[in-house]
Amino acid sequence: MSTLDTITLSVLQAALQQVCDEMDLTFSRAAFSPVIAEANDRSDGIYSAVDGSLIAQGSQGLPVFVGVMQYSTRMVIEMIADGRCLAPEPGDIYIVNDPYLGGTHLMDVRFVMPVYRGGKIFCWLSNTGHWPDIGGSVPGGFSASATAVEQEGLRLPPVKLFKKGVLDPEIYAIICSNIRVADQRIGDIRAQAAALVIGQDRLNEILDRYGDETVVEAIAELRSRAAEQMRASIAVIPDGTYRSQAFVDSDGVVNEPLTINLAVEKKGDTLAFDFAGSSKPCAGPMNSVLATTLSSVYLAMRHIFPEVPISAGAFEPLTVKRPEGTFLDAKYPRPVSGCAAEVSQRIAEAVFAAMVQALPEKVTAAPAGSSGNFALGGNDPARGRDYVMYQISGGGYGGNASHDGLSNGCSTIGISKSPPVEIMEQAFPVLYRHYALREGSGGAGKHRGGFGLAYEVEILRGEARASFVMDHGRFGPQGALGGKDGAPNSVTVFRNGEAHVPPHLSKEQDIALKAGDRVRVGTPGGGGYGDPRERDPKLVAEDIRLGYYTSEQAEEMFGIVVSSPPGAPRL
Repeated sequence: MSTLDTITLSVLQAALQQVCDEMDLTFSRAAFSPVIAEANDRSDGIYSAVDGSLIAQGSQGLPVFVGVMQYSTRMVIEMIADGRCLAPEPGDIYIVNDPYLGGTHLMDVRFVMPVYRGGKIFCWLSNTGHWPDIGGSVPGGFSASATAVEQEGLRLPPVKLFKKGVLDPEIYAIICSNIRVADQRIGDIRAQAAALVIGQDRLNEILDRYGDETVVEAIAELRSRAAEQMRASIAVIPDGTYRSQAFVDSDGVVNEPLTINLAVEKKGDTLAFDFAGSSKPCAGPMNSVLATTLSSVYLAMRHIFPEVPISAGAFEPLTVKRPEGTFLDAKYPRPVSGCAAEVSQRIAEAVFAAMVQALPEKVTAAPAGSSGNFALGGNDPARGRDYVMYQISGGGYGGNASHDGLSNGCSTIGISKSPPVEIMEQAFPVLYRHYALREGSGGAGKHRGGFGLAYEVEILRGEARASFVMDHGRFGPQGALGGKDGAPNSVTVFRNGEAHVPPHLSKEQDIALKAGDRVRVGTPGGGGYGDPRERDPKLVAEDIRLGYYTSEQAEEMFGIVVSSPPGAPRL
């Protein structure tokens, strides 16, 4: 039983959160790469000195990292304990991106740093940043047809990149010798390290003010209360087993869909997730490592119960049976470049599809569920240098019991936004010829899905190679409770005036492009919620007036005819 008063506990909860938020802001503001500096594809957190369990995570960090960074920090602690990793000293920062040690894809690079008090480790700080390139067979690392992890880039076990606060020149040289545009990485590395140092300074200020014992007591109490709150949220769900399926378009190598089977058993105040019967490990890069699979379940539940404070306690009432023998438990050397950005969102979609049956007033239809990974690498002759451009994009969110889905929202797994067009055109030899909502893409329903994004990029100078690892090209995001699916993803490449659609629809790598060639992408719309014929005719008329649907689409999708010019709708 905690002896802390409520006000002190609340202040310390906010203070720990603020430490993480300031780390996030420092990282983004100091980073060189647009994917971090503009798109905020990064996260920072505080973790237990004992087992790496999550204490606090930045509110502006990617939710998919909530379980992953906990897992990877725990692995660093374990590897230090058994001698596989050098013991830490003050000022040390470990770097690791090995997906099989609690990671995602290789481009998500984690830094882990111990914070000392009185000569002992008080906690660990960890962050993750998406590096725009980590080597491998294609610029940007998104190899759509990789069959082994070595083809995807440089894989790093936990090693000390900073020793007593000083960057190790030998480790840095090894990294730079294996990645593209290496001269630009120092900016991201310095920013990532600076975020941890800022976090250490701010955390020490809190400890100096309130005392180590008081903060330790607060951390334990906050974890306990998060567990209690999650249990109370689960308890209102009727006991039973809720089943669902979700599908990955293909693995990028074998052009057949992968199936995620999910059974969620609710019993008392706990939930058990079982993925038995899902597809076997695949040849291509759409395998998911265990840490990402676990984190995908956690982030889905965070979407459903956002009021539960984020800490390891929130995960305690959730058990996930290890999905051995499936593509959701990848082991070396299975390729994994699509696991964090794409497979994770199919897992979350399966959770939503199961839980909307149990909590129809709280859970939405499926969101777009693709990060729209588009990597472009080449040489800019005007500037005399190579470049790697990484584009992520949003899509429609699913409708829900009370309103339509959000249009062009960020991916399910994150808070990352598309970098501004102006920044991308300034940094890379490209021109965005079109950038708008993808009209007609929202799934029909009593509350329709949100609309995806439509954009077209032209290569202005030089030669380049394009790679895509997206999803939902074969199947659109699922509707719920009678709602229709959202529009699927679409990719078209125009070369020499001819249109090319990837055989795997949303996945292909190493497409040669030159000046004047274009890439056109339409991201998925969200699934609809409820029977489309129950939609308010006035809302359909307004959608037509705004150009979201044509009159013909409205009649086909909602069964409502609107006169032209738009007037009062009639059934």
